[in-house]
Amino acid sequence: MRVAIVGAGIAGLSTAWSLTKLGHDVTLIEQGSIPNPLAASGDRHRMIRRAYGEADGYAQAIAEAFDSWDMLWDDLGVSHYANCGVLGISQFAGDGAERFRIGLDRMGFEYERLDPREAAERYPFLDADTFRYAYFDRDGGTLFSERIAHDLKAWLRMRGVDVRMHTKAVAIDPQNASVRIESGATVHADRLVVTAGAWTLRLFPSLAENLSIYRNAVAYLTPPADLDDAWSNAPAIVDIGGSSDGYVLPPSDGIGLKFGARAFKRSVPDAETDRIAGPDEGDRLRRLFAPPLSRIDEYTVTEVKTCAYTFTADERFFSKRIGKTLVVSACSGHGYKFGAAVGQRVAHALETDDDATLVQWLRAETV
Repeated sequence: MRVAIVGAGIAGLSTAWSLTKLGHDVTLIEQGSIPNPLAASGDRHRMIRRAYGEADGYAQAIAEAFDSWDMLWDDLGVSHYANCGVLGISQFAGDGAERFRIGLDRMGFEYERLDPREAAERYPFLDADTFRYAYFDRDGGTLFSERIAHDLKAWLRMRGVDVRMHTKAVAIDPQNASVRIESGATVHADRLVVTAGAWTLRLFPSLAENLSIYRNAVAYLTPPADLDDAWSNAPAIVDIGGSSDGYVLPPSDGIGLKFGARAFKRSVPDAETDRIAGPDEGDRLRRLFAPPLSRIDEYTVTEVKTCAYTFTADERFFSKRIGKTLVVSACSGHGYKFGAAVGQRVAHALETDDDATLVQWLRAETV
């Protein structure tokens, strides 16, 4: 089967990987580079975690996500995962970190609970006077997304996949599985997969009833020199507690210390709206992290990166078949960790025409 894929973020790359292993003829079309720095998958690292709050279906699917990444590491010959563990920090009853912990309890996942003094002794960047407790889950950590994209691109090319970078899709005929690109040429296939992330609505405006575009920013920071070692050996932080929904990725393996906050996102009309960070954006983001971090004014913002995502109203993943075309948006700000598994599931759906199972899995609907 000839399959064209529009969009080479993690969903498109992993779908190409899975289809290639199944023996299909794949063309991968990407409007930018791979990785694309403007895309949701384009940054340096992402978190993988078992903590999922009330979303038990996604918590259950994490085991499959880990297994799928292991299959990818086997094919690439290298692992791009740091099993540094995941920390949650609760500042007040019912905050995001506590909801994540309650979800771990409900799923029967083990973790270590720490009182503020114990947590601050182990992680000296914390201010013990500002939070109720912390908890540490040994399973989870950091996926090095930039390296994954580079190596998947190379793997696909070595196996004969037609990888077309800097090739912008401008129109799609979903009934005939064809893509018109900016040069005027048309790519024809038997089946088409659209994994275009925040650019999906440019190709399918009617899906605005299902998908919305949000813009967010993350900041890379240099901590005080005496905290370098503590951060270099730190876990990922799934939630700093409080009201910001802040999270942290540690500077694992030479990758920078990254702060992000789900509360920082805002709706935008287009994927390329306001993609240059404002002059004070990094500092505003930094200040959200005290409490529970101590000495936050001693951290220096070194870089701010913007990102754009598609979200559904209930923040579950989305898929819709239109003619011979399958549109997939496994995002809502939490999709990267499932990237390898998404590719395998999409490839299976293309082979079997079993859309119902794909939708149920993407939405993490438990039976």
